[in-house]
Amino acid sequence: MIKNLFIGILFAMLWASASVATKIGILSAQPLVIGNSRFFIAATLMLSYSYLFQKNRLPNVSEWKQLAIYGFLNVTLYLGCFVIAMKHVSAGIGSLATATNPLIISILSAFWIGRSVKKTEILGLVFGITGVGVATYPLLKNSFADAEGLIILSISMISYSVGTVYYASQKWELPLLVINGWQVLLGGIFLVPITLFFTDWANNTYDVRFWSSVFWLVIPVSIGAVQLWLYLLKKDPVKASLWLFLCPIFGFAYASFLLNEPITSYTYVGTIFVIVGLYLAQKKKFKG
Repeated sequence: MIKNLFIGILFAMLWASASVATKIGILSAQPLVIGNSRFFIAATLMLSYSYLFQKNRLPNVSEWKQLAIYGFLNVTLYLGCFVIAMKHVSAGIGSLATATNPLIISILSAFWIGRSVKKTEILGLVFGITGVGVATYPLLKNSFADAEGLIILSISMISYSVGTVYYASQKWELPLLVINGWQVLLGGIFLVPITLFFTDWANNTYDVRFWSSVFWLVIPVSIGAVQLWLYLLKKDPVKASLWLFLCPIFGFAYASFLLNEPITSYTYVGTIFVIVGLYLAQKKKFKG
């Protein structure tokens, strides 16, 4: 139980950093350039280690189909839209959007894989959403956002939730690192035509800020956080999604330190609500 608790918190800490890292990166380069650089570097590292050192097998025909669908949902649509949205909305709103996924995932799970949602989970979701709303109220009130960015961000969140439920509904026999490596590579490949069409290559500066952003998005986020996420999904997709409630809280701390966004009393009150929500939704696991 302690292991799962640690993994959940570490996942939220790493995943929450993506918004701030992306906001920093787009000061030097266009969003899709950052995205594709991140995906191909991460995939190369993971697959090289998987096949050169772990000697894993290649996917079979049915597994290629699974990986392609998951990569399209989890990388091409979700992360592709996310990096574009970060050009139009603040890091705080990007972190806030992450907290909408547990509700979407729980609803999709009920219809897709026949998983019933317990009353304590519903109550936990209510507390979590309330906490996120309280914590982000001042930020939402003062943050920059436009309709285009919010629409793209919504598509991103829905795709992430659908991808999560799809992953949980499939039988996977490949190691997690192989799954992660191929889904990132395939998702990046699907994104290449869009990147080539929409990118103005003259407006990219490959400076220290760009590479620092890409490095962080590759190692701690695409490799570290996603590996933890796939582990949590194997345990329970709905309970795994509840850890996303912590992402905005960590996101506020990063944004405050790196982007000078304020932390207020609303943030502290919201944090308490989020922690209570997590406990209610997973209290059987906490006791176990």
